[in-house]
Amino acid sequence: MFLVGLSGGIASGKSTVVDVLRELGCAVIDADAIAREVVRPRCKAYGRIVRCFGTKILLENGEINREALGNIIFSQPEKQQLLNSITHPEILKEMLKQILKYFVRGYRYVILDIPLLFETKRLTKFMKYTVLVYCDPPTQLSRLMRRNGLSRVQAEARVASQLPLDQKLELASHVIDNSGDRESTRRQVLWLHARLEGSWHFLWARLALGTAVATLAGLAYLLLQRLIS
Repeated sequence: MFLVGLSGGIASGKSTVVDVLRELGCAVIDADAIAREVVRPRCKAYGRIVRCFGTKILLENGEINREALGNIIFSQPEKQQLLNSITHPEILKEMLKQILKYFVRGYRYVILDIPLLFETKRLTKFMKYTVLVYCDPPTQLSRLMRRNGLSRVQAEARVASQLPLDQKLELASHVIDNSGDRESTRRQVLWLHARLEGSWHFLWARLALGTAVATLAGLAYLLLQRLIS
């Protein structure tokens, strides 16, 4: 099994690509979803976040107000680093658990949906391939304005806060151009899936594991026969 990193930019259409991958039965691990789970009440990261940022970031039901927390870290980079130091270890632990689950189930590859994959660069070294969901800048801007009800100035500020898609193009091993319609994007995802399914990378690891399991099963059987006799 090998890992495939998937990323994009705000309003580039990554969710559309993920939907198609899930329809195809692919294993997709959503880093954003995990990030939301690890900060729920009674989770380890939750207590540390409240101690560091105070109860002003909490909603009435006790859950963390992501918008309030986001406003703090957006204006204070050191607070962003503090939050990352709390949440990232918990996110990585959960991702590893899910990767192991899919490995045991026999999946050929696992998609890791990581929004800031190319910005942080810490996880790219673990990926056999990296996939960028791209769209041209004018399309990205118009989609963001329409989706979020933003003015052009507000949308441009959101886009500017991320690494430009044109720079990410140079870092990705595969690109899905989502500038057109959904059917065009779907065809590109189908092609990518077929190529990944046909890859023989890390087949040796699966064969080694299968051999080890078969050997252990054989030894257990012989031991059981000896005990019975």
